[in-house]
Amino acid sequence: MFEMFQYSFIVRGFEAGLIIAFIAPLIGMFLVLRRYSLIADTLSHVSLAGVAIGLLLRINPLVTAITTAVVSSVAIERLRISKKIYGESALAIFLSGSLALAIVLISLAHGFNVDLFNYLFGSIVTVKQSDVYIIGGLGVFVLVTIIALYKELVYITFDEESAQVSGIPTKIINIFLIALTALTVSVAIPIVGVLLIAALIVIPIVTALQFRQSFKSTIVIAEVISVFSVVSGIISSYYLNLSSGGCIVLISIFIFVIVELLTNS
Repeated sequence: MFEMFQYSFIVRGFEAGLIIAFIAPLIGMFLVLRRYSLIADTLSHVSLAGVAIGLLLRINPLVTAITTAVVSSVAIERLRISKKIYGESALAIFLSGSLALAIVLISLAHGFNVDLFNYLFGSIVTVKQSDVYIIGGLGVFVLVTIIALYKELVYITFDEESAQVSGIPTKIINIFLIALTALTVSVAIPIVGVLLIAALIVIPIVTALQFRQSFKSTIVIAEVISVFSVVSGIISSYYLNLSSGGCIVLISIFIFVIVELLTNS
C-alpha cells in the first residue's frame, strides 16, 4: 500500500485531504445543529461558477472558487438578516443562479473538459502544490477563528436570541460562520468535488450525533469519521481508479448506515 506514496500527486492529495477532513466537521457541527446544512450545498454550486470562471480566464480555479463563494456567502447572510427574503429563498436563488451562470460559462468554454469533470467529482490528480499551500493556510485560518469564537458560536447555535440580548454581536459572528463555510467548501473542491463537498461537511456530524454524546465528544467522533473516510477514500480511488470524492462520500455514508443500525438495534 505504501508504494502509492512514491508519487508526488498522492502525497499532495493526502496533505490536502487531511486538512479538509479536519476542518469540515468543525464547520458542519454548527451548520447541522442550526438546521442550516443546505448552505453548504448552495455554496458548492456557487463555487462551481467560480471554478468555471477560473477555467475560462485561465486563473487557478481554486482561487476564483474561494473568492466567489466568500462574496456570495456574505451576500446570502445579509439577505437573511435583512428579513426581506426568507433564508431558504435566498439559498434557492443563489443555488439556481450560480448553477445557471456556471452552465453559461461552461458553454462559452465549449463544454465539459477533463479539468472541469475532476473539479465536479473530485480527483487527487487536480491538487497542485500551490493548492496545498492555499488549503493549508485557509485551514489554519478556519481553525484559529473557530477556536477564538468557540463560546460565542456555541451560544448562538443553541439560543441566538438570548446570545443577542447578552450583547454578543450575533450578526457579525453569523457572517463569520457562513464565510468560514464558504472557505471550507471551496478548499475541499479538488479532493471531494463541487457536487459532493456538502456531504463531507454534513454526514460525519449526523453520524456522530447518533452516539448522543456531549458537544465536544460529538466533534471528536465526527473528526475520526471524517479523517477515516477521506484517507480510505483516497486510497480506494487510487487502487480502483475512481473519483476520490465519490469514494470518500460513499464510505462516510456506509459508516452512517452501520452506526445507525448499531445504535438503533
